[in-house]
Amino acid sequence: MILSPFEWTIAKRYMLPGRGEAFIAMVAGISLVAVMLGVAALVIVMSVMNGFRAELLDKIVGLNGHAIVQAYGGRLDDWQDILKRVEATPGVTRASPLIEQPLLATFNGRVEAILVRGNTGSDIQRLSAKRLVGNFAELRAGSSNVAIGSRLAESLGAQIGDTITIINPQGRSTPFGTVPRQIGYRVAAIFEIGVYDYDNAYVVMPIADAQTLLLTGDTIGMIEVTTTNADTAAQTLAPIKQALAGRAQVTDWKTINASLFEALAVERVAMFVVLSIIVLVAVFNILSSLIMLVRAKTRDIAILRTMGATRKSLLKVFVTIGFIIGALGTAVGLALGLVFLYFRQSVVNGVEFLTGQPLWDPQIRFLTELPSRSDPVEITVICLMALVLSFLATLYPALTAASTDPVQVLRYE
Repeated sequence: MILSPFEWTIAKRYMLPGRGEAFIAMVAGISLVAVMLGVAALVIVMSVMNGFRAELLDKIVGLNGHAIVQAYGGRLDDWQDILKRVEATPGVTRASPLIEQPLLATFNGRVEAILVRGNTGSDIQRLSAKRLVGNFAELRAGSSNVAIGSRLAESLGAQIGDTITIINPQGRSTPFGTVPRQIGYRVAAIFEIGVYDYDNAYVVMPIADAQTLLLTGDTIGMIEVTTTNADTAAQTLAPIKQALAGRAQVTDWKTINASLFEALAVERVAMFVVLSIIVLVAVFNILSSLIMLVRAKTRDIAILRTMGATRKSLLKVFVTIGFIIGALGTAVGLALGLVFLYFRQSVVNGVEFLTGQPLWDPQIRFLTELPSRSDPVEITVICLMALVLSFLATLYPALTAASTDPVQVLRYE
């Protein structure tokens, strides 16, 4: 919508407060701030929700693969043949044997529940990217070296070079009963994945050492699989699932973490709907401010009509005024939201310092830091929604102004 110089002059004049119009200007300013806060809130919340889902997906899938093949009973005896079949499946990029077993670890009188994870050498090297201290190269079969999560290291009070004791309840049988198996392992590395549950429980060791600890012989617990597309992992592994029916089960990451990601999806939609109401309220503020402006300028509008101003010109003037308020609020809100997201962790730390209350507890939130991932398409939709609603809010006041009858207004002037 292009304005003529005359129309633009009138629009600028009406956007600036005149004598006795301070209240109208205040309402227009409140409308602008409301749109700004609504857009900023939507951008911040949706980006954080996207980041939360993406970070969880990256960390969970990056560590555990897109799917697992697990035998009924927990032990795969002929796992070499199954591994070859899985690797030969179209769409599979990596398949690796894995052992996971919940056990207990003790150090200096402290006892913690752990999850022993037996990995191949290549998988251990991939995990080395998460290293905080130590050397993953020391995790060799028969070395009795392990890597532990950072939170577990804090809970046990263990550091690099310390020896922790891992207790396997399924120990050796004696005339006096089963004696738990206790083996000491040296902490060679400490890692941080970024997911609290993992960092608080995982003890990683070579798969051969895990087999010795668990007395499982040459068997493994499962095979983790990575595919070309995480979203189609179930379809990719459908032939394997059918071939292993009755012997092993194939479970993709969506099934394993279904409750978590479904809850995130529901919360994401709910937050978008609730926060959109803020923008809607701001739009009603624009509507009310324009109605008051039209009422205050009724005499001026009548004079403009007698001087030759067309109904279309007046319509364009008042639509422009309301739309500019909405557009400025949207632009400033977008900028505010992006700035907040950039300094999000500093803001969280500052609020925690001022209030003395933890806002981001890793034990509850799974992740150690507030995540963020902005979706350009989603941000565009938010901005367009604010602009369209702002435009619609201008129509009624603008049509009212355009339909003003100068004869009726100026009859008694």
